[in-house]
This record gives sequence, structure tokens and C-alpha cells, in this order.
Amino acid sequence: MSDNPAKVMFWALRQKFVDDSVELEEKSRQVMYYSLAIGHHVGVIDCLNVVLECSLTDYQQWLTLLEEGTERRKMQGLLTFGEIIIDASHIDTLAPAFAALSKTAPEPWRGWSLQIVQHLQDMAHEPALYLMVRVLN
Repeated sequence: MSDNPAKVMFWALRQKFVDDSVELEEKSRQVMYYSLAIGHHVGVIDCLNVVLECSLTDYQQWLTLLEEGTERRKMQGLLTFGEIIIDASHIDTLAPAFAALSKTAPEPWRGWSLQIVQHLQDMAHEPALYLMVRVLN
């Protein structure tokens, strides 16, 4: 058994800023701003904050509380790929599932589910927000 068991970390985008420490020609700067306007991250640094941390074992138990379906497959992607992104495109799938768990699941999963619902609601108001979820060993 490892002294340092794997953990799952959820980071939330809290702010973005343009790295303007590099001198750019005006034409290049305009390309960068245009890219931002159409949704690309050229020259942008995302500032992520940890919003949830749990053991991999607890995460796996949390998944068993989700019904079989798209929402469970999305969250199980973490076990396959080591990282997932939850963004505004997942609201319709994940919000109902986690809202149900926020009412019925035992702690700590009830509280965690409520946190996910809150982040999904934030994404509904600001689609640029997202959660990045990773397994750390």
C-alpha cells in the first residue's frame, strides 16, 4: 500500500488574463484579440483554483451512486484518461444527475454533488467557465 494514495483534484476556472508581457506588433495583437472574441485561447492564461479534493477511492464510490448512462460515462473518463474537463456542454447531462445526488446521497457525496451543481449553474450564466478534474498520484 502506498503512503501517498491517489487523489482526485477539481480545479475551477476563476479568471483569465492576457499575457501582455511579450511585445507584439499591433497587427499581431489584433489577431490575438480576435481569437479571444471567437473563443480561442491564444495568448490567454487560465487561473484555476482547487474547489474539491478527494481520494480516488472516494471518487470511485461517488461514481457508483450515479445511474448508468452518459453522466456516469463522462465522470468515469477520469479513470480512463486521468483527466476530464467539465464545461457548459455538460450542463444538461450532469446537472440533473448531481442535483439528485445532492438530495439523496450520504455525506460527503451529497455535499460534493451540491458543489458540482453550483459550478454547473455558474457555467450556465458564464459559458467560459469550466472544471478540470485530474488524478494525482
